[in-house]
Amino acid sequence: FSAPQTLKACPSLDVAVLGEGERTMVELARAIAAGSGFENIAGIVHRADGAIRFTPPRGFIADLDSLPAPARRLLPLGRYRALGMPISMTTTRGCPHQCIFCIGRKMVGAKVRYRSPRKVVDELEAISRLGFHQVNIADDLFTADKSHCAAVRDEILRRGLKVQWTSFARVDTVSEEILSKMKAAGCTAVSFGVESANRAILKTIKKRITPEQVVEAVRMCARTGVTPFASFILGLPGETPETIRETMEFGSQLKELGLLYGFHLLAPFPGTEVRERSNTYGIRILTDDWALYHANRAVTETETVSRGMLDGIAIDWEDSFNRYLGGIKERLRTGTAGADEAKQLINLERIVVVYDLMMKQVIETAGGWKADGASANGALERLIGQASGMVAAAPEVTRAAIEDAVQKENLTCNMQDGRVGWRWKDYI
Repeated sequence: FSAPQTLKACPSLDVAVLGEGERTMVELARAIAAGSGFENIAGIVHRADGAIRFTPPRGFIADLDSLPAPARRLLPLGRYRALGMPISMTTTRGCPHQCIFCIGRKMVGAKVRYRSPRKVVDELEAISRLGFHQVNIADDLFTADKSHCAAVRDEILRRGLKVQWTSFARVDTVSEEILSKMKAAGCTAVSFGVESANRAILKTIKKRITPEQVVEAVRMCARTGVTPFASFILGLPGETPETIRETMEFGSQLKELGLLYGFHLLAPFPGTEVRERSNTYGIRILTDDWALYHANRAVTETETVSRGMLDGIAIDWEDSFNRYLGGIKERLRTGTAGADEAKQLINLERIVVVYDLMMKQVIETAGGWKADGASANGALERLIGQASGMVAAAPEVTRAAIEDAVQKENLTCNMQDGRVGWRWKDYI
């Protein structure tokens, strides 16, 4: 939605793919290999004769089953398995709703297209064989069509597949029956976009839900044993200090019913209605630095809610979470922490270390050296020592995370020809 501007701002970029890119990318690769031009490739913006040119648009892919499964075998899967986080996949594309802050409808269309249940569960099985047992179904709206949702669920049960999974849903598309059957097929949690507790704001952003529907959806999750998650967005059109207070109090009330929730700040991405009509909606956009559009710091203001107020709320929320973790650490120190609390903290610390190892390429840059006659234990100790100087965590936390990755065979060591070489294990 801002491809020409991006190409102008980045002279090193030659082409941008618009919309669904699977087939476009293949055609681009073939054109580059053949040394031919891009003018006959639909769905791109490219440089030609000193100008930036659009080619004709490419339609959406009608048959999603025609697309191959993601080539996850090409990734160093050990690093991702070591994170212990869900691996994502999709079963549909498209969203019929018109939320003004979301780009999904423009990216993948208003009409929902479906993969066949057989193809969906084939991919679930393939992911399970790779050693991942928690999957996030990342569809915009997995429950958009009850028959599709039921068919996927029934195929999982027919095969006896033991994979835990989560999904996204709207509060007005779930029922106790649907949630119960999803639970039986391995669904552990459902995430709802609630956005606001204020009725006027919900109407303005075209969310088309009510606070009462939110409450009932959370209660249905509690009755069926599915964990409910929700996200709220602060800084939406019409936001005031009073509506922020209303939304935060609503979140606290829902927490008593079992809801786990968090807040984000409005990020008006290119192509969204809230960006294109920001003046109409009373939104002042403060920056076009996309690196700041992570929704954890303010990039907008309303007439009565400033950037400082939004950032203050975000910082307070982060501080409260850190105090929560600090409380667990103190209870661990004094021996009063519950088993679930200890597991939660240890798992979070491990994820942070593994993510740091990945982002800083620690294993790739510091995991190899010359060493005649080195022992396996000596190689591990040296790796831990070097990694401890490169990641932000305390040495004992880094040690625990690396030892866990080795014990689970996500990190492997090769010692031959006078060299030690650590690497993330590939599972294919």
